Amino acid sequence: MRTKPIGLTAEEKGKLERMVRSSTAEQRQVFRARLILLASTGLAGTEVAKQLGCRTATVSKWRRRFFSQRLEGLKDAPRPGKHRLYTAETERRILAMLDKPVPEGYSRWNGPLLAKALGDVDVQFVWKVMRRHNIALERRHSWCISTDPDFAAKAADIVGLYLHPPDNAVVLSIDEKPSIQALERAQGWLRLPNGKAVTGYSHEYKRHGTSNLFAALNVATGHVQAQHTQRRGRVEFLAFMNQVVARYPDREIHVILDNLSTHNPKHDKWLQRHKNVKLHYTPTRASWLNQIECWFSILSRKALKGASFTSPLEVRQAIDLFIAAYNKNAAPFQWRKKKVRQIPLYDKYANLNN
Repeated sequence: MRTKPIGLTAEEKGKLERMVRSSTAEQRQVFRARLILLASTGLAGTEVAKQLGCRTATVSKWRRRFFSQRLEGLKDAPRPGKHRLYTAETERRILAMLDKPVPEGYSRWNGPLLAKALGDVDVQFVWKVMRRHNIALERRHSWCISTDPDFAAKAADIVGLYLHPPDNAVVLSIDEKPSIQALERAQGWLRLPNGKAVTGYSHEYKRHGTSNLFAALNVATGHVQAQHTQRRGRVEFLAFMNQVVARYPDREIHVILDNLSTHNPKHDKWLQRHKNVKLHYTPTRASWLNQIECWFSILSRKALKGASFTSPLEVRQAIDLFIAAYNKNAAPFQWRKKKVRQIPLYDKYANLNN
């Protein structure tokens, strides 16, 4: 029994035939094109189904789709997709949970704790929400806010020394690095299973005492002068200052210091004996204005971190060797900060919350 054939225009027939011959067309689209071409010859639905190896109901479905929508009917119908598991309300619940007290025994929220407290939210979605809102649960910020009422004047004074030092004067940045530990570590080269060799050291170590270091950075040249001490009191500081001042006889010396009590010999006879020395103090809690802190960071990274020492003497020798090597290629630090301002306490908290 033959059914009413599907009438095809020349354009429709050409497109269907090209689709059948195409090597890049999707197989489901090729199947539907062949079905319509066979149906257009007047074959019964059962015959078309037999030739294509499908059910008669499938032939009827695509015949109806083609009659109603023509070639557009052969495309896949829109599908609703998977049901959305989490909604905007779920996201609000997660963020609201951050304002609640953490479970007993814990100090702060983390992804698994939030998922467990909510009960019906997967931890992966919790982390997704945290990333979307740029919230790092494990990250902590620390800050040191200067409350010095004379911050602006002191900061301007120090930055002025960096940018425009007085003529024929020496500007020195001085501070101490206390309690440098002599840690003995087992270290060496390790051969990995893939053939690569890496250097490393054991997490176990022995303590062999500490050493203190006073250092002076010549702001104009970048050269460093240092002295090792067992203690870091007023006596040791002034002894180091005598050593530094002796290197620049008959010259005006400007010294940048932080507010440590041992650095404040205003009422001592030392300043009276050294009238060519002028002290400039960083604002309270603003020792980052002192350039010697930059050099201490370089010393730690390049000479101390990961090294093994069996005595404080070895620590001192290593530091002296580094200073000698550093001074050969020393260069002054360039002050690049355009603005130095005191951040009010409420501004600092506002920045953390935004």
